[in-house]
Amino acid sequence: MNAHKFFAKRDGWCHKGDFGKLLVIGGSRRYSGSPALQALAALRTGADLAMILAPERAADIAACFSPDIIAEPVKADFFGLQHLKYALKLSEEHDAVCIGGGLGKNKNTLMFVRSFLKKVPVPCVVDADAIKALNKNMKLKNEFILTPHAKEFEYLSGRTPGTKTEERKKQVTETAARLNTNILLKGHTDIISDGKTTKLNKTGSPYMTVGGTGDILAGVCGAMLAAGIKPFKAACMAAYINGLAGDTAAKEYRQGLLASDMLKFIPRAVMLSGQ
Repeated sequence: MNAHKFFAKRDGWCHKGDFGKLLVIGGSRRYSGSPALQALAALRTGADLAMILAPERAADIAACFSPDIIAEPVKADFFGLQHLKYALKLSEEHDAVCIGGGLGKNKNTLMFVRSFLKKVPVPCVVDADAIKALNKNMKLKNEFILTPHAKEFEYLSGRTPGTKTEERKKQVTETAARLNTNILLKGHTDIISDGKTTKLNKTGSPYMTVGGTGDILAGVCGAMLAAGIKPFKAACMAAYINGLAGDTAAKEYRQGLLASDMLKFIPRAVMLSGQ
């Protein structure tokens, strides 16, 4: 699907699944909010279905966030290699995957992520703790979107990202080219690159420093991938939509902004980005 079709008025005979099914893999005994925010952000962006695969406690809590979320629990506090086969099976039933939110840095979990990313058959958003599972010299798939903040980007590149836009552009472009993938470096100005083309996004608000806004971005990215939009284009669109939703929410909530407040503003941001 191209971006124009995604934003166009829907045909009367379209049905469930035409606009994407997203699998969210995340959560752990402590963290349940991340996968729930990602799933809800994907649904608000336009995905038809969002399923969460998470350790039992996180899945049960996430399911309580909204009846729109499908949650599949695994009997563990953290993901491990024993969950790889089932995670891959579920990924085959979806159009895209978001992985990383709330996973934690358990050694077995990082091994699970690394093995999953080598075999996953669909486009994938690699976020948060999943980024720490990557080998710095690992060649990734160009169907992936990595969404690091500054510290996570430093892990990927071995360099602290500069505060000057041109310096950041160069660092992100070089790292995306080396890893053979798409990178969306979050910041005051977002930098998006596939290693060849690099774009900037300037929507967003300083009030988005609160935890969870990166999960909203990952969910929007996942919805775009699930709809069949090419990864670089999906990352650019997601950065704009996430930032615009944050800008709008910040006007109402300012320093009281919560990531969940952004959810209701996503549909409006999607509509404006398609004009």
